[in-house]
Amino acid sequence: MKAIRRFTVRPVLPEPLRPLSELARNLRWSWHAETRDLFQSVDPELWAACGGDPVRLLGGVRPARLAELAEDRRFLRRLTAAADDLDDYVTGRRWYQAQSGDLPAAVAYFSPEFGVTAALPQYSGGLGILAGDHLKAASDLGVPLIGVGLLYRHGYFRQSLSRDGWQQEQYPVLDPNELPVSLLTEDDGSPAHVSLGLPGRRRLLARIWIAQVGRVPLLMLDSDVEENDPGERGVTDRLYGGGSEHRLLQEMLLGIGGVRAVRAYCRLTGHARPEVFHTNEGHAGFLGLERIAELCDEGLDFDAALEAVRAGTVFTTHTPVPAGIDRFDRELVARHFGPEAELPGIDAERILRLGRETYPGGQDHLFNMAVMGLRLGQRANGVSLLHGQVSREMFAGLWPGFDAAEVPITSVTNGVHAPTWVAPEVFRLGARQIGAQRTEDALSVGASDRWDSVAEIPDLDIWELRRELREQLVTEVRERLRASWRQRGAGTAELGWIDGVMDPDVLTIGFARRVPSYKRLTLMLRDRDRLTDLLLHPERPVQIVVAGKAHPADDGGKRLVQELVRFTDDPRVRHRIVFLPDYGMAMAQKLYPGCDVWLNNPLRPLEACGTSGMKAALNGCLNLSVLDGWWDEWFQTDFGWAIPTADGAGTDPDRRDDIEAAALYDLLEQRVAPRFYERGQSGLPDRWIEMVRQTLTLLGPKVLAGRMVREYVERLYAPAARAHRVMDTGSARELAAWKGKVRAAWPEVTVDHVETTATAATAELGTTLGLRVRVGLGALGPEDVEVQAVSGRVDPDDSIADAVTVPLKPAGAQDAEGRWYYEGPLSLDRTGPYGYTVRILPAHRLLASGAEMGLVAVPSEELSAAAGVLMR
Repeated sequence: MKAIRRFTVRPVLPEPLRPLSELARNLRWSWHAETRDLFQSVDPELWAACGGDPVRLLGGVRPARLAELAEDRRFLRRLTAAADDLDDYVTGRRWYQAQSGDLPAAVAYFSPEFGVTAALPQYSGGLGILAGDHLKAASDLGVPLIGVGLLYRHGYFRQSLSRDGWQQEQYPVLDPNELPVSLLTEDDGSPAHVSLGLPGRRRLLARIWIAQVGRVPLLMLDSDVEENDPGERGVTDRLYGGGSEHRLLQEMLLGIGGVRAVRAYCRLTGHARPEVFHTNEGHAGFLGLERIAELCDEGLDFDAALEAVRAGTVFTTHTPVPAGIDRFDRELVARHFGPEAELPGIDAERILRLGRETYPGGQDHLFNMAVMGLRLGQRANGVSLLHGQVSREMFAGLWPGFDAAEVPITSVTNGVHAPTWVAPEVFRLGARQIGAQRTEDALSVGASDRWDSVAEIPDLDIWELRRELREQLVTEVRERLRASWRQRGAGTAELGWIDGVMDPDVLTIGFARRVPSYKRLTLMLRDRDRLTDLLLHPERPVQIVVAGKAHPADDGGKRLVQELVRFTDDPRVRHRIVFLPDYGMAMAQKLYPGCDVWLNNPLRPLEACGTSGMKAALNGCLNLSVLDGWWDEWFQTDFGWAIPTADGAGTDPDRRDDIEAAALYDLLEQRVAPRFYERGQSGLPDRWIEMVRQTLTLLGPKVLAGRMVREYVERLYAPAARAHRVMDTGSARELAAWKGKVRAAWPEVTVDHVETTATAATAELGTTLGLRVRVGLGALGPEDVEVQAVSGRVDPDDSIADAVTVPLKPAGAQDAEGRWYYEGPLSLDRTGPYGYTVRILPAHRLLASGAEMGLVAVPSEELSAAAGVLMR
C-alpha cells in the first residue's frame, strides 16, 4: 500500500551523544577521516548500508545501541575529541587570518551545482565537483566564503542500463529533512524566504536551506513551497532539466534570489556582508542585476551602479565552446523583467544590452549569459592556461581592435580537494613519513612547490600500497558489476563469471567522466582488434574500468554508452574491460586510487581543465592524456604520457580519430605496459615506481584546490575587494560619466601622423630611436587617454608577436589644428624582423585595464602602409 503522507522521524539522542548531531550536520565529516571512523563505530553494518551518510545513520540506529554508547566512556572520549576538533577547525586562525593586506571581509560564491559529498547529490559533473572542492578548500584555508546554489528535489539522475546496454534514468525524490541541511529561519522561528517577480505580477517564493561545509555556509534555494503554484514549485525540480523558460527561471532564482538569500543570511546571523561576488560560470550571472537594483534603490543611476557592481565581481568561465553557454531568446528574457515582472525599477532594454552578442558572428536576438557575466565582472578568468587562451580568442569580439592576447581574461588553473580524493591508505603512508598534521597541512593548504619527503618512502612501500588500492578496486568493480547485471535482468546463475573479472596484478586503466561527444568515450574502440590484443596480451595484459553518464536528452551520448557496453559484454574480453553505471562521487573515490593509469582523450582544445586526472595523480596514478586542459600546462615525461594530436585544419574528424586512436594503442603497447611489467634487480618495477614518486612530488602540490583558492584570493578576490572599496558612490558616478564622455567622443580620436628618427630600414641591436606622433583627441584631453608605442618581432604578415608597449608623453600644447603631439623612445632590443605601431587607449585611474572599455584607435591603413616595417 502507498502512504498518503510522509514524515521524517528524527532520533532523540541521549544527552551525552548530542555532539553527534552537530558533527553530522557539518559536512566536514565528508573529508575528515577521524569523524567518519567515529560514525562508523556507532554501527558498522548500518554505516555501510547508509553509504557512509551520518544523518541517515543516526536516523536508523537502534535506541538500545544509542543507550549503550551513552554509557561507553571510551566512545564518549572519542566523541568529545571530535567535537573539540571541529570547534577548533571552525573558529581557529587559519591561512587567511594570517595574511596581511586588505582582504575581503567575505566573498559570495555562486554556482548552479555543488558536489560536496555523495550524501548531498546536487551535482552532475566537473563544474559541481569543482565548486564543492572550492568551498572545502576555502574552509580549510579560513577564507570567509558564502556558497550560493539551488536545492534540486531530484538532484541529478541515477543511471542504470537496459539489457541491451541503453542508458536509463531514474530521478529519486530528495527530502531535505533527510539531508545534512537545515532551514534558515527568521527570529520568530518561521522559515526565511526570498521572493522573485514573475510576469503578470505573480511571485515565486523560495526557502533557504543551509549546508555547513566546514567553516563555509552553502545557501541553497528551494522553490517547493506550498505558497507557490504547481509550476513554480517545480522550478528547482531537476538540475539542468526542463526547457528554456524553466532554465531561465532557475538562473534568475540562483542569481537574483541568491543575492537576496545572502542578504537574509547576513542579517540573521551577523555574518560579514560580501565585498566580492564570484560568478562560477554564466548560470548565476543575474546576480549582478540584483546588485545594480540595490544600488539604484539607494539613489545611483544605472550606469554608476553598473560600475560599482563590476568593481567587486569576478567571473569564471568553464566552457571552451560557444555551444556550452546558456543563451535565451531576447523576447523570453524581456518578458521576465520590467514593470509587471522582476526588477521593475530597471529598464528591460538596459538588461538586454548586457547579454547582446554585439560582435561579428553573434546573434543579436539571443541573450548570452557568459557575455553578460563578462560585462558585469571587472575580473574574469578561464580554468587553465590553455583555456584562458581559448577564452580570450572566443570572446575577443567583445574587445574589438585588441589582439586576443590582450583580452582581459586571465587564468586560474583548477585544483582538487586532496582530503576528499586521497585514499586513507595514501594519507596514512604520508603520515608515517612526516606525521599526520604535516600531511594534513600539505594536502589542504599546500604552499609548497615540491613534496620532497616522498623521495624517502621505500619502493616496496609504494608498490605494496598501489597493489592494495588496486585490489580494493577489483572488489568494488565486482560488487558494482554484479548489481548492474541484476538491474539488467540477469539471474544469479548467469553471473558466476563476475568472480573472475579483473586481476589485482594487471595494469589497470581508468576512464570516467560525462559523455559529451568531444570527450570521445569510444575512441578506445576505434580498432577493436588492437584493443582486444592489448586486453588479452599473454605477458602484458591491461584491464580498463569505464564509467560515465550521458545527458538525459543526449541520444548521441547514450549511443556511445551503448556501443561501449556492448563491447564490454563480449565474453572474450568482459573480464578485462567493464562499464560501471551511475558514476558519482562515491564510485570516484574508489576508482581514482585503484587505477594505475588515468586515460583522457578529448578533442583538443575542448577540455577546459579536466580535474579527474588530478584526483588520480594525488593517489599515485599516472596520466595518459591528450595535451589539453591542465595536462597541456604541467605534463612532463617524468610522470606521464602525452597522446599526440592530429588537430590540423585539413584533418577530417574521422581521420583525426583514427590517427589519435592509433597513437593511443602505440603508447599502451610500446611504452606504458612494458614499463609497468618490467622488473629491476629488486624484483620491483622500479622505473614505474619512480614515475609514481615523481607524480606525487612534482604534480601533487600543483593540483591542490588549496593552491587554486589561494590564487583566487591573491590575484582576484583581493584586487576586487580593493576596487570595490574605492568605487564609492562618488567614484562610481565619476567613472560612469567619464565612460559616457569617452564613448561619445571616441569616433573623433585618431592617429594622424607617426615619424621616427630611423634613417634606414636596418639598425643595430640596442639602438634607441625617437618616436613623434600627432593625434586627434576630439573632445577629450591628454588626461583621458594613453598613447602607446607597441613593438616587437613581426611575422611575414607584419603582425607583431610578443609585443612590448611603452607609453608616450605629451609634447607641448595643442597645435593650430587642435592636434596633440606625443614623443618617446623606441628601444630595439631584439634582432630580426622588427616592427612597431602606435595606438590610443582610454585611461582612467579606476579602470582595471586599458582594454576594459574595448576602445582603441590605431593608424589608418594608408598611414600604416606608408610607415612599412622598421627593420628586416
